Formats: sequence, C-alpha cells, structure tokens
Amino acid sequence: MPLRSLKVGDYMSRHPAVLTANMPIEEAVERLLRANLAGGPVVDAKKQVIGFLSEQDCLAHMLEGTYHKERSATVAECMNSEVVTVNSDTAILDLAQRFGSNRPKIYPVVDYENRLQGVISRTQVMIALDLHLRDSYHKP
Repeated sequence: MPLRSLKVGDYMSRHPAVLTANMPIEEAVERLLRANLAGGPVVDAKKQVIGFLSEQDCLAHMLEGTYHKERSATVAECMNSEVVTVNSDTAILDLAQRFGSNRPKIYPVVDYENRLQGVISRTQVMIALDLHLRDSYHKP
C-alpha cells in the first residue's frame, strides 16, 4: 500500500472532546482532561467548527482567574477563532508535512460543510506512519 493512500479518516479519533463557545472554561478543561487531549474543537449548533481551545489557552485564563479569585471565562473568550482543519480524505503524508514547531498539535477533521467529524493528533499521525513502515519492512 503506497504511503499516500493512508488517509486521515482511517486514523482520526471520532469521539473528541467537543466544546461550545458559551461553555465555562472549567467545564472545557474537565472535558479535555477526561479525554486526555491537549485541546479541542469548538462547534456551533450546526456542529460547524468555529474555534479551537488549546491547553495553553486554558492555562492562561485559569491562572488569571485564580490570581483575581474570579470565575475565569467562557470558551469563546479563550479560544482561537483561526482554526486550521483537515478533511478525512487528506493523506496522512500531507498532514505530517504540515506539522512544525508552531503548528497545531491537534487538527479538527471536518466534512466539506465544515462540520466536525473528529480530530487527529501528531501521535495518531506517527502511529499511522509507524504502522506503514513496519508493514513495509515485513514484505519480501
């Protein structure tokens, strides 16, 4: 199987921690921790991705809330509205080439109407590449 034939849809998590804009940051953090994720997509009522909330976003606002002894914020106040997404038919190889030091560690996977289908992380991309390479080594 050629490396380019490996698709995001085959390796993505179909059950990410889904967040909404009006959710308190504390609830969002709880969902991310339960899912063991470094961030999660923020969706609207139509399940379209409108933002992304990272661990870094959460930490900054939680610290500020703790310092001022106030409720910290809502997801909308903390999230990044400029979200980079991928489609399930994106080649794993293409996505792997996108990862860099300042790139997202997790990408929301959307359909062609920007509705959330799942997420894919750097770890899942590494697993896909590793499985492909191992399979290649065992072929005569």
